[in-house]
Amino acid sequence: MAKNLQLKAEVRDRVGKGASRELRRNGMIPAVIYGDKKEPLSIALPRKEMTQLIQAGGFMTHLTDIEVGGEKHTVIAKDVQFEPVRDFLVHIDYVRVAKGAKLVVEVPVHFEGEDNCQGLKDGGVLNTVRHSVEVEAPATSIPESFTINLEGFNLGDSINVSAVDMPEGVVPTITDRDFTIATIAAPAALKSEESEEADTAAEDEAAEESKDEE
Repeated sequence: MAKNLQLKAEVRDRVGKGASRELRRNGMIPAVIYGDKKEPLSIALPRKEMTQLIQAGGFMTHLTDIEVGGEKHTVIAKDVQFEPVRDFLVHIDYVRVAKGAKLVVEVPVHFEGEDNCQGLKDGGVLNTVRHSVEVEAPATSIPESFTINLEGFNLGDSINVSAVDMPEGVVPTITDRDFTIATIAAPAALKSEESEEADTAAEDEAAEESKDEE
């Protein structure tokens, strides 16, 4: 578990589209803190710093301490919005984290051991089905990411959630099946060759049947 991010924010006296546009022109972005049975708190954060934090990765799984007017709020990012055309940061929603709370979060999945994966050595391709796994975790023990070692997996194997080493108290939200995260799939060229071989075999078989009928 990484240390909480530390941020300082300003209170937003005005809300609405016009006020938000003015904030962005001044290098800030609007954000809101809500939850824990308290009134929402509208704040402004420095856009450059927030963009760098998001690009660094793990932003949605880190707790953040935001200081507003001398008061600290422990929160976690719930939603990050970008301008759809120019792709710049426009808004962040934070939810307060109560002491002892459990949170549902998406934890990214990474892979290692590609060089020792027999399935990849045999020409297979890593086909990622899920880039993250949704889990319920104690607020103080949210994993930054899950790492799966590919050593020991062969061509055609499925890599399921049971292959993930989860910390104590962290459980997938899907509990009724051992769902697939990735597969070691045959490349398209190999599949094409197999298909051609099957077609040739079928044609030969049909030709033999035709001879027998004659």
